[in-house]
Formats: sequence, C-alpha cells, structure tokens
Amino acid sequence: MADAVVQEKASSNKDISPEQMDALGVLLQDFKGKKGMLIQVLHAAQGLIGYLPPPVLKRVSQTLNIPLSEVYGVVTFYHFFSMKPRGKHVIQVCLGTACYVRGGQEILTQLLKELEVGIGVVTEDGMYSLEVMRCAGACGLAPVVRVDNDVHKRVNPAQVGDIIRSYQQ
Repeated sequence: MADAVVQEKASSNKDISPEQMDALGVLLQDFKGKKGMLIQVLHAAQGLIGYLPPPVLKRVSQTLNIPLSEVYGVVTFYHFFSMKPRGKHVIQVCLGTACYVRGGQEILTQLLKELEVGIGVVTEDGMYSLEVMRCAGACGLAPVVRVDNDVHKRVNPAQVGDIIRSYQQ
C-alpha cells in the first residue's frame, strides 16, 4: 500500500534537483550495508533536501534494501520527518494538555491570522510553515511555541507578531 501511495505522489514532486539527488546518492553510499541506520539516514536526507518526498523515500528503500513500506512507516510515525516542503522557519504550537488549557489554541489562532496560512502550509514567501505538535515536553513553560530549535515559553497572543518578526532577518 505504501508503494502505491508513494508512486502516486512521486509525479507531483518535481522540485528535487538532479544535484540534490546526486548528493543523496553519495550520502546513501556511506550507509549502504549498515543495519539499523534508517532513522539516521532519513534525518540526514531531510537535512540535505529539506523534506522527504516520495522519490527520496524510494531511493532510500532501494539503496538500503529496506521495504518501502517500512521507510514510509518510519517517516509517518515520527513527527520530526516531513514529506512536504517546509518554510525556512518552522513554527510549531504545542497543543498538549497543559499548553492547550493555558491558551495554546489562542496562540495558534493568532499565528493563523498573522501568517495568513493554514496548518501544514508554507507562507507564500517560503519563510514560515505552521505546524501543531501534541506535546513539547515543557508543561511547566506552557504555552510553548517552538520556532526551529528555539523554544518560546509562556507565550500569549500579543507576543506572536514579535516572535514572527524576530525571524525575518
């Protein structure tokens, strides 16, 4: 089933350059024949390309001799991996219980207004993408917004604009 999903979506991913695919090939050769390296390979591939589109998953599967369904299962299980392009800055709003009851939904609503995009969508300028995370593991700092690797604690809706602007440089 994963093969069919990946093949169906493959035709819509024409934005991977030949240079990126060549670099992926070099990267994969370093891991070829090594067992238990799938997550590390996917992490490195996403760092190289920015996301994990179907052609990349297929190449990883073939090179590492791992069933495509297993590769797809890992990518869809771990929130860190993305099969869609992301913005230069990834903004994640925690909607875990503590963050939600302390205003996480209001933060998300304000971000939706400020960025003028939906959840899982990249802004027109390619600068930001907005995501929801289920738990940041920082309940004592709730509500939490993470931008790339920066954690913003005890955020309120009035701070959202300033947070976004601080990443425009």
